[in-house]
Amino acid sequence: MVTDLLLAGAVLLGSSVQWLTGMGFALVAVPALALLLGPTQGVVLANCAAGAICLLGLAGGLRSVRPAAMVPLCVAAACTVPAGTWLTRRLPAPWLLLVMGGLVTVAVLLVMRGARVTALRHTRGAIAAGAVGGFMNAAAGVGGPPFSLYAVNAGWTTREFVPNAMFYGVVVNAFSVASNGVPELSARRWVAVVAAMAAGGVIGRQLASRIPERGARLLVLWLALAGGVTAVGKGVWGL
Repeated sequence: MVTDLLLAGAVLLGSSVQWLTGMGFALVAVPALALLLGPTQGVVLANCAAGAICLLGLAGGLRSVRPAAMVPLCVAAACTVPAGTWLTRRLPAPWLLLVMGGLVTVAVLLVMRGARVTALRHTRGAIAAGAVGGFMNAAAGVGGPPFSLYAVNAGWTTREFVPNAMFYGVVVNAFSVASNGVPELSARRWVAVVAAMAAGGVIGRQLASRIPERGARLLVLWLALAGGVTAVGKGVWGL
């Protein structure tokens, strides 16, 4: 029962920040889900939940999607998703926690710095970001940071970023679910997850008009950093 409550809490928090900032479900929730369900099941649950949230969030912004950028991003991601799945099925759990926590931590630090990389521009940048993002999404459930870095270097505004991030989230998570499968949860846990996602959506939309965007994004990144470091520590402890 305690695990179920913690699971619902992690999904609730991730869903809230996703609706609040347009990103962050996986960054915030994956470390906790991996600790509660195990790395593999935590990743596939994050893929399912994040994909569903992005699909709902995209409903009103499909016309703002940029095909010129999204096609190479999504095609590149599709090509590297199988490699991420291969990694998760071969690494022991402690090593997988180390990899997941390390990827989350490094990704958060790069996004915090707003890293400027000339190579992450134009079509070549979209291909590179998509390839890294697809691998990270299937292996660790966190495919968003490479996309965020691409958007930063492409000079996108927040209004441009959100619908394209949602579209990318739908596609890359669909490929990841097709590759990784769906999580093996009891009916009770599925009900808890769906209810937490719905409640998180309500909370996130209510907070969106009250919390400055910059402050909200910074909070998400700090939460994600704490989760990534915790996962690394758990992995080291299990070696």
